[in-house]
Amino acid sequence: MIKIAKQTVEAMIEGGKASAAPPLGPALGPTGLNIGQVVAEINKKTADLKGMQVPVKVIFDAQAKTFEIEIGTPPTAALIKKEAGVEKGAANPKLEKIADLMLEQVIKVAKIKEGNLGGSTLKKKVKEVVGTCVSMGILVEGMTAKEALAAIDEGKFDAKINAGRTELTAEERKRVEEEKIHLKEEMERKRAEYEGRAKAIQKEMEGKESRKIRGKMMEEGIPMKIIDELVPEEKSAGGKGGAGKPAAGGKK
Repeated sequence: MIKIAKQTVEAMIEGGKASAAPPLGPALGPTGLNIGQVVAEINKKTADLKGMQVPVKVIFDAQAKTFEIEIGTPPTAALIKKEAGVEKGAANPKLEKIADLMLEQVIKVAKIKEGNLGGSTLKKKVKEVVGTCVSMGILVEGMTAKEALAAIDEGKFDAKINAGRTELTAEERKRVEEEKIHLKEEMERKRAEYEGRAKAIQKEMEGKESRKIRGKMMEEGIPMKIIDELVPEEKSAGGKGGAGKPAAGGKK
């Protein structure tokens, strides 16, 4: 008997929401597999990835009507944003802190990404996830991500990591949400302070070249986003760094 090689169907689905509808259903139709069973297995394996697009492979034997499911994972940053309940990372992570994760949430991300992380132990994988938080403006256990990395190295979170708990209690989840609101209010307060100082500089230096005003704002530590909003960078008539072209008929 000739053994038929296994075949693969690949699709992107929303975590926990696979169905017989496109793109999965039509691709599975010709395989002869029980589509309901395949969909149920995919949804079981992607239940923790709701709201995210997940790469899925259905590897099957058409003759034996058997299959196995391989689930890819979204990028670590996407999983962090999901746990933090934010749509994007901070524009200026050094100044802005947009969310505060508990270590259990970091452990959850580390376990989901387990096969894609280089660390040989859960502790090392957790450190990789925390490292991604550095560039996103996300705190861990009330500390900056860099402080959290140092605390992990010192063994301060060994008990939590060894316990491997990944889900928060209702009370913990409430505390995380309250902290996110607090951080948002703090960010808005700081932005108002920076804007006030920037506008004061603008008024003090009224009539001066914009590059000098921008330079003074930078010296004062005003975030570039606010500087660009209030004092856009001037461009020369001839383009970036150019001196401009002479008018028609004019002297060079």
